[in-house]
Amino acid sequence: MKITKVTATHLNMSARHAAGGLDREDTTCFVAVETDEGITGYGQTGITQTDIVAACVNKTLAPVVIGHNPLDVENLGHMMYWAASPWGQTGYASHAIAAIDIALWDIKGKLTGLPVWRLLGGARRKLQIYITFGAEKLSLDETQAVAKDIVSKGYARLKMRVGRPGLSRRTERPAMDDIVSADIKRIAAVRDAIGPDVGLALDAGNRLDYPNAVRLAKEAEQYNIAFFEEPITQNDPALMAQMRRISRVPLAAGQNEGLPFSFKQLLVADALDYAQPNVAICSGVTQALKVAGMAAAFNVPISNGGGHAPHNAHLQAGAINGSMIECHVGGFGAYDQMYEGLPTIKDGWLELTDAPGFGLVPDLDRIKSAAAKS
Repeated sequence: MKITKVTATHLNMSARHAAGGLDREDTTCFVAVETDEGITGYGQTGITQTDIVAACVNKTLAPVVIGHNPLDVENLGHMMYWAASPWGQTGYASHAIAAIDIALWDIKGKLTGLPVWRLLGGARRKLQIYITFGAEKLSLDETQAVAKDIVSKGYARLKMRVGRPGLSRRTERPAMDDIVSADIKRIAAVRDAIGPDVGLALDAGNRLDYPNAVRLAKEAEQYNIAFFEEPITQNDPALMAQMRRISRVPLAAGQNEGLPFSFKQLLVADALDYAQPNVAICSGVTQALKVAGMAAAFNVPISNGGGHAPHNAHLQAGAINGSMIECHVGGFGAYDQMYEGLPTIKDGWLELTDAPGFGLVPDLDRIKSAAAKS
């Protein structure tokens, strides 16, 4: 079997959905890997500028993998890394590699007739969902209303955004004390709305410096926080480890790390309670599986952060130390518009099927239409 064609398409899904009380649009990079045996694998990535990622796939990576066996994921991953990251950089390159690697695993599943989660170990079929919400632009009443609505739908775990805009607008000298103070009020309001038994996590998206991250964690301890995701800028291993010793709130990080070595640094520093490799970002399933194994050696569970739940669910279900899956208020995002065969969610749990590969059937007409509008 040989790869005959690789095509990446930047998509801007025009249909809008409410996410945390605000409208948003989803952009994504959709990849198709075709073979000479008629099996086509599909991959996807997002979060970053997907038009640039699509160009990287089409111009840099496609010529590297065409003509090779799609089952040779280690060899292809090695070649793609050196083609797109000749100086060890991550960023866009890791996203582009991830999209192709996901498609390769989709091919492997279709060829063997097995779902990817079984190929990765088959540890479990069902995964608990946590719902990310809490846009900082909402009022306290609006934030409480969204939280109550999520819980009423059967979800027992929530995660809210904090620390925004934080350091991302440092040139405007944001009042960090005011941001943290407002977040504490929001956290208190949400806990009051959902009661004591619903899980509540925080996500700063790397936007806080160390002093303010620690202050937020310490003041939030009284609200029984399940975990604090990426509290400190750049996931600084030394500062994360120091914060973990000071605060009782468990720490999670890694959703946007592009390569396993970043997780090695965090694990060796004893900086994590949850490692968060994302298959659509961390150079694909092949590398994310290595991260899961590394974390297991440190007795650290992995958890999904950064969305792309229909693909990440297979890693979390396959690895023995897998755990939760992240979804946003609007559902699966672009996936809802792009695919049939999405996993079902009932009473806050996602259940995978035995469909081969990732079990996702793309709506090629809708994808073509979205591409034309991009």
